[in-house]
Amino acid sequence: MTVSNRTAPTRWTHVPLIALAVAIGLPPDAAAQGRRSLPDGPGHDTVQRVCGSTCHGAELVVAKGYTRDSWGAVVNGMVSRGAKASDAELTEIVDYLAKNLPPKTGAAGAGGAGFLGGGPDDAMMVDVNAADRGRTVYIAECITCHGNKARGGDNAVPANQRGPDLIRSMVVLKDRYGSMLGAFLKGNHPMQSGRTSASLTGAQAIDLSHFLHAKVNETLRSGPYSKPINVLTGDATAGAAYFNGAGGCAKCHNVTADLAGIATKYDPVALQQKFLFPRTFASSRGGGGGRNNTITVTVTPASGPSISGTVVNLDDFNVALRDSDGEYHSWKRTAALKVEKHDPYAAHAEMLDRFTDRNIHDIVAYLETLK
Repeated sequence: MTVSNRTAPTRWTHVPLIALAVAIGLPPDAAAQGRRSLPDGPGHDTVQRVCGSTCHGAELVVAKGYTRDSWGAVVNGMVSRGAKASDAELTEIVDYLAKNLPPKTGAAGAGGAGFLGGGPDDAMMVDVNAADRGRTVYIAECITCHGNKARGGDNAVPANQRGPDLIRSMVVLKDRYGSMLGAFLKGNHPMQSGRTSASLTGAQAIDLSHFLHAKVNETLRSGPYSKPINVLTGDATAGAAYFNGAGGCAKCHNVTADLAGIATKYDPVALQQKFLFPRTFASSRGGGGGRNNTITVTVTPASGPSISGTVVNLDDFNVALRDSDGEYHSWKRTAALKVEKHDPYAAHAEMLDRFTDRNIHDIVAYLETLK
């Protein structure tokens, strides 16, 4: 059921107000933390009647402040959890909440008096219109230092002007409707226009909060940045030259042997992952994992024969292995103990320090031709 302006036969049942608190994202046990009355106004009686006569937890709803669209999403969430009411009643409830509990503004745009920010059970609901306004402020004042995705300035910006990653900023992550961001921006933080952040209004701080939380949401597993992007942007001819020349790939691999038809087994993203991180890669073309190239070690004690096997543990203090018969061996590492590690992917690890973005994309483009 969705909230609309259509009228329908009355068919409501009592919905405890705690259901609304759960729909907002509040912990159920918080409903017993006191009582605050809902504001008077048109629709008040409908809210009381539909939501039931037990108004424990009302203070949690009163403490919220959303746009009409966001309140509509909250009420629809309540309906999805089993609440039943007529469309007309749901619309009246949303109208009441939007009018009496609008977005928090606060005296100086810091999220409202006493609003100290929340945790994971008090997620901020992004107002798309406010986020759009915040985007305008961000582009005008912040983008040069913090990047177009708010992930921090790139290497084209001088190091002393590079801003941090705002998506991982604790100020942003703990902020709710400008509660912490507004307070931070009241300081003399420099902006790209030459002004300081203290010149921003409280409304602009809240809009920035919505924009930055929208960027945070985009980085989540369900966000657009979690989807694989097109990695076929390189030059296959340049990739072949690097593969057979400076890259040194041809010293270990042969395009007519172990790499024959590799592009039919792995998609471009998996191809890139396979040569960058060969121990962990994914495939969407049904390719297998290839050879089982495990790390082995040979240990030679001060007296006695050398023993080789698969690494079980290897650090600065101890070494342990399991030999070909499955027998476990371990030693404390000393100056007299010789330890030789054999990693078949060592060359790949070493190349990570040498690859440029251009090299990577050129190699992927070349490997994609091997079908």
